[in-house]
Amino acid sequence: MGNPVLSLAELEMHFPTRAGLVRAVDGISLDIGAGETLGLVGESGCGKSTLGKTAMRLTRPTAGSIRLDGIEISELSRGALRPLRPKMQMIFQDPYASLNPRLTVGRTLEEPLRVHGRGNAAERRERVRWLADKVGLRPEALLRHPHEFSGGQRQRIGIARALALEPKLVICDEPVSALDLSVRAQVINLLMDLKRDLGLAYLFISHDLSVVEHVSDRIAVMYLGKIVELADRRTLWTRPMHPYTQALIAAVPVADPSAVGRPQSGTLGDDLPSPLNPPSGCRFRTRCPIAVAACAEREPELRELAPGHRVACDLVA
Repeated sequence: MGNPVLSLAELEMHFPTRAGLVRAVDGISLDIGAGETLGLVGESGCGKSTLGKTAMRLTRPTAGSIRLDGIEISELSRGALRPLRPKMQMIFQDPYASLNPRLTVGRTLEEPLRVHGRGNAAERRERVRWLADKVGLRPEALLRHPHEFSGGQRQRIGIARALALEPKLVICDEPVSALDLSVRAQVINLLMDLKRDLGLAYLFISHDLSVVEHVSDRIAVMYLGKIVELADRRTLWTRPMHPYTQALIAAVPVADPSAVGRPQSGTLGDDLPSPLNPPSGCRFRTRCPIAVAACAEREPELRELAPGHRVACDLVA
């Protein structure tokens, strides 16, 4: 992989509440290389978006390390972070709420350039026109406001804004979940084209495993604040080892299950446990079809069981 663009080591993000401590992110270590897409998948409420926002340093982590392009940023102040912000940008889930309704598209795309002092007025206008063209927006769109666009077009605006400062890393937080099925493929293909053309690294967060499998080089599976499996997309899709991953893949709808070369067994019983009071030992044991008594006594480590394939389960080998 070489030097990773983003490196997380034992990252924790805990939130104190009246009911107790919410361990949204609890000791996660991940690396993302230049030009790589790492997919992050799991059920709603498992901590995926919190991990993305913490990696972006939108919130200060409780503990652990965040290295961006080799620079430790976990403890930096807002002022010290400011010159590093252009290297990492985010595409948000909701294209309706993430754009300022008072600004035209042109001003929206120019804002990050102006804030970070990039170029003069003429150079910024040229950059804005280039960004619009890159994401498939017509020049006249720059004079309009967000409410005049469809959801897919608004997400294209959000993508263009994320690219304005030439980042190395883009965190995509459920970027297509709020879109109609008819436009999801267009936005996904746009993201993949931009990655190829601009050499971007993506952290692609989604609860939809089929989307993550399509766009990712590697996939990390998250459950209750922990990574339970990490592998390249082909291996994870065809030879998942963790019972949770097997259940997620089995739940993906297919037209003809008998014709698909992937595991079809495994179901998820009961609801996701509360992060306020996760189960002892293995956090998945209360829903796991192969759990034994010893699973309650020891938290499994994320072990490498094959080259590049890491699994947090003591019952698989």
